[in-house]
Amino acid sequence: MGAILTQHAAWTNVERALRALRARRLLAPRRLAALAPASLARLIRPAGTFRVKARRLRAFVDFVLGRLGGRMAGLRSAELGGLRAALLAVPGLGPETADAILLYAGRRPVFVVDAYARRVLARHRLIAPGTSAEAVRALVEAHLPADPGLFNEYHALLVAVGKRHCRPVPRCRGCPLRFDLHGRPPCAT
Repeated sequence: MGAILTQHAAWTNVERALRALRARRLLAPRRLAALAPASLARLIRPAGTFRVKARRLRAFVDFVLGRLGGRMAGLRSAELGGLRAALLAVPGLGPETADAILLYAGRRPVFVVDAYARRVLARHRLIAPGTSAEAVRALVEAHLPADPGLFNEYHALLVAVGKRHCRPVPRCRGCPLRFDLHGRPPCAT
């Protein structure tokens, strides 16, 4: 649910919405499905665009109930390619959200490509600026062992560097990856 709630929202606000759901014991798919849409929207209001996200959460819960028998454990056992395609067919779930669900909830070896990952990888010339998210995901997955823990850590480290140093206007001073630039300035992506 956090992967959906964090779309265009700060994680601190998502945590507030998740706490509200948890306090009412609504993190279980069947319980969430029984909740009126307006009630769900009010509970997740801190995460922003709450009406849209309420619809997306309901669509995801319908997927979990219909495709996975109401059990998130199904994310861990279903064939990965078909599962990813099915998640991408859920209204409101794009590649980044679907991959985050697969990696973090399903513990599957899927690399999450977000703006931070693309910016850091492009500035360090591992990808060309403008490389598609799908191409970035395929590149990373082809060059690292298929280990969900590794992908989780790698993504978290890229996000940390992206938030602190590899911002839209680079802050290269003190960056742990600065050695990789070899005196060249980062690209302007």
